[in-house]
Amino acid sequence: MNLLYQQEVYRFMGAAMEVHHVLGSGFAEPVYHEALAMECGWRGIPFLSEQQLTVTYKGTTLKKYYIADIVAYDKIIVELKALKELTDKETAQLLNYLKATGFRVGLLINFGSSGKLEWKRLVR
Repeated sequence: MNLLYQQEVYRFMGAAMEVHHVLGSGFAEPVYHEALAMECGWRGIPFLSEQQLTVTYKGTTLKKYYIADIVAYDKIIVELKALKELTDKETAQLLNYLKATGFRVGLLINFGSSGKLEWKRLVR
């Protein structure tokens, strides 16, 4: 079975795993964000950092918008966290981003979990 954007997710998660391997856990989210941006650049992974995501209502763009940590390949929303563990709150945040923007795939990546990289791939 082919997953939506399978190769892109695989490449991006490889970069995230390298960041976690080098830094481990214990840093603040902006540290992981900057390191991941560097790693993506070195690997030739196209991305935009802190990308504004507009929301439309009945064809009209709202003044309120979301800021995604990263948009990779112009089609995958990436939310980074540095928490002890992910909760339903973080999952709901990413699902809202997907719903509001029409993007189909999102990655929720937590660098703060003790000893391992915690991540979820969400598809809408």
